[in-house]
Amino acid sequence: MLKKFAIAGCLAAGALGLGLGATAQAQEVTLKVHHFLSPQSPVPKYFIAPWAEKVEKDSGGRIAVQIFPTMQLGGKPPALYDQAKDGVVDIVWTLTGYTPGRFPKSEAFELPFIAGKGAPTSEAAWDFYEKDLQDEFKDVKVIAAFVHGPGLVHANRPVEKLEDMKGLKLRGPTRMTNKLLEKLGAIPVGMPVPAVPEALSKHVIDGAVVPWEVSVPLRIPELVHNHTGFSGSRGLYTSFMVFAMNKATYDSLPDDLKKVIDDNSGREASRLAGLAMDKGDMAGPPALEKLGDKQTILDEAETQRWKDAAKDIEADWVKEMNGKGFDGAKLVEDAKAAIDTYVDKDQPAYKF
Repeated sequence: MLKKFAIAGCLAAGALGLGLGATAQAQEVTLKVHHFLSPQSPVPKYFIAPWAEKVEKDSGGRIAVQIFPTMQLGGKPPALYDQAKDGVVDIVWTLTGYTPGRFPKSEAFELPFIAGKGAPTSEAAWDFYEKDLQDEFKDVKVIAAFVHGPGLVHANRPVEKLEDMKGLKLRGPTRMTNKLLEKLGAIPVGMPVPAVPEALSKHVIDGAVVPWEVSVPLRIPELVHNHTGFSGSRGLYTSFMVFAMNKATYDSLPDDLKKVIDDNSGREASRLAGLAMDKGDMAGPPALEKLGDKQTILDEAETQRWKDAAKDIEADWVKEMNGKGFDGAKLVEDAKAAIDTYVDKDQPAYKF
């Protein structure tokens, strides 16, 4: 399957708003996929386009897939989940954190310093979805549940110690990350990631927390020139995401085409989405070297200071979940156990 995805990536990376299969004339179903980034960003390029190519091939051309990036079908990124739920489009890629409070249990994966690289943590995300989140996503068919790699601080001034965060206006992607930024002394500014370049260029914000994979396509290293990462295998934060399908669209498929979707869903699809993130992360350091930007990796002692500063967030979240009628401690236990199953373990190779 991995080889098929890799070959499909080469064939499909340039596809934009078009059916990708060579046998589209035999199609019975056309699926519209909607998302918020450019087709050259890692998830669209290395996951969504290959996924579409493989679905078309596995269906013998009976399914055609049209991909609409950069919100081409209208709306803002926070509307994507409802677009899939309501059948405005057939499939979306979105962050659950774009609709704060709607998917509270998924926030367990967004707690500070628990997530690792994209691929292994995404396998864990699927396991966590299957065990704890199916009720939160009952209105759609989840094809993949995944996360990006370790989040970094990108700022217009050096961040070399915890005190350097004080007063920085930093974009955060989710409610949990904004809480983290506040604990670290920064001023959180929530916004979807496509809005970051303009906010930086207009000095609305001093920087952003994003992983490498999206910072390069958005040209963030060209707008701010200081980039800070952390020691260890766990990153500052991550964001929970889904690749999700309208339930009525799925239910309307004949059984053999449902099987095509099912065979391209689940833990392996989630891992491949995470691998796309990891592939994108590889572009970060070379971009910095070319631009002459400064990269700082905080040592273990300084990283621990940040962890200590953020430690109350988990306990506060557990109390909040308990107040909503969930077992917050069990959710954290399940999230950490799932992540520990995959992170720091050898992973199957994937040649992009």
